[in-house]
Amino acid sequence: MADLCRVRKIIPFKCQTLRTWGVKNFKCDECGRQFAQKACLAQHLLIHSGVKNYRCDECGKQFAQKAGLTQHLLIHSGVKNFKCDECGKLFARKQDLIQHAVVHSGVKNFKCDECGKRFTQKASLTKHLLIHSGVKNFKCDECGKQFAQKTSLTKHLLIHSGVKNFKCDECGKRFTEKGKLTKHLLIHSGVKNFKCDECGKRFTEKSKLTKHLLIHSGVKNFKCDECGKLFAQKDGLTQHLLTHSGVKNFKCDECGTRFTMEGNLTKHLLIHSGVKNFKCDECGRQFAQKGGLAQHQLTHSGVKNFKCDECGKQFAQKAGLAKHLLIHSGVKNFRCDECGKQFAQKPGLTQHIVIHSGVKNFRCDECGKQFAQKAGLAQHLLIHSGVKNFKCDECDHGADPDVVQI
Repeated sequence: MADLCRVRKIIPFKCQTLRTWGVKNFKCDECGRQFAQKACLAQHLLIHSGVKNYRCDECGKQFAQKAGLTQHLLIHSGVKNFKCDECGKLFARKQDLIQHAVVHSGVKNFKCDECGKRFTQKASLTKHLLIHSGVKNFKCDECGKQFAQKTSLTKHLLIHSGVKNFKCDECGKRFTEKGKLTKHLLIHSGVKNFKCDECGKRFTEKSKLTKHLLIHSGVKNFKCDECGKLFAQKDGLTQHLLTHSGVKNFKCDECGTRFTMEGNLTKHLLIHSGVKNFKCDECGRQFAQKGGLAQHQLTHSGVKNFKCDECGKQFAQKAGLAKHLLIHSGVKNFRCDECGKQFAQKPGLTQHIVIHSGVKNFRCDECGKQFAQKAGLAQHLLIHSGVKNFKCDECDHGADPDVVQI
């Protein structure tokens, strides 16, 4: 003990002095941590007391122990002497490097009981738990959005700064954060490891799969105040609201059609590409878009849920009804340059123009007569059927269908 006393007189007291002894008889009742010296335990207990008398003049962060403040100040010094051999990242403190090294080990011993997500560090789990707490104490002064974590707010503020220092070498898209660029690069890799068990759709990120699953859940908590339409995802509602704004910033260079969303323009461009990878098993018709095939298949189902209030005609698709209503509106915006005849729908004009071309591709197998339009052939075939549904009220004489003037 005499030697120990001499050591204490010569060396200023530090908790690390007796660490090499291996004997730790002083235990913290709060967390179970053990110490070789009673004084070290006393210092440690300050952490649990909640008292933080040591404040950083740089950022205002407070600490229970002076040693904690001293180590923290290294962060502001800019000096980073500890380098990770795996990725080259530099750190101001050795303990930060040690914690970081766990990331490369792949070991994630800290699991969130709420969502099952695992972490390499306990501190990361603690921060993550704030998300589930519902408490959001960090507010953006620019847009009012609130966050559970200060780091999330810091990242969010980059959006308002307009600074995007991280560029994708593949497509040139720029990002405010390196993490977002890293996620984006997965799109170009073509690797989609996250599969939906419901529909088979695959995703590059687990978070995107999680969002997608909301669609299958049937739960739609996001409502449009304009039209009442419900959405499973907030992103879906946000995109939908653009349709009400009337703003269409995305224009097709091929045909001039404009769109409110870039995604819709991208889908539309497939029509002009000539590529039709979606084939109908019923009739063999092919489509450039999966959505086009899905709508077309309704025609084979026989189900017609869309009815015209004017004439009672029913349609399998809402778009079909919308086009049909133009007939009743009396508006005819499509004019034939040859004869001046006007039409309510563009397809009507397109079909009509064939008459002026002189081309007659539809031939009657009974008599050889040819027609420019399929509808003309269909009407003509009624003559050969022998069916006469149109009767003269004056003389009871039946007339052939295609001589009846309507």
